[in-house]
Amino acid sequence: MWFPFLWLGLCVVLVLIEAATPQLVSIWFALGAAVTACVSLTGVPLAVQLCVFVFVSCLALLASRPFAARILTRRRVKTNADAVVGTRGVVTEDVDNLKEAGRVLVGGLSWSARSEGGSPIPKDTAVSVLRIDGVKLIVRPITEEEVSS
Repeated sequence: MWFPFLWLGLCVVLVLIEAATPQLVSIWFALGAAVTACVSLTGVPLAVQLCVFVFVSCLALLASRPFAARILTRRRVKTNADAVVGTRGVVTEDVDNLKEAGRVLVGGLSWSARSEGGSPIPKDTAVSVLRIDGVKLIVRPITEEEVSS
């Protein structure tokens, strides 16, 4: 009866694979192998052992995967360039798409900028950052109503 050793060996290999990876990839199968090792001690045929392995592994996967996904999923924190999207700034150099010129001060940093619609935006105009295109901010002027809110 060498089947219990086979299943325990498989369990150890799967646990080592799990320990070597940053994501959950084999823990469910390691649990299935451990349970199957116990079942194989009773002398059931190999076909039954394989069914137990598949059943326990699938059951463990179905039971724990949503929980593990919720725990391992981190909220994406805006950093660096992404943090300026949706913020407001002030034009420090006239924005003119035709001349490929324009700078905007956002969060204490000066950025190259282009207007969304292509129309020029004069210096000292308050703008809203819509997105980033390469290394340039795409901005639009803020309306009077938006300034007061």
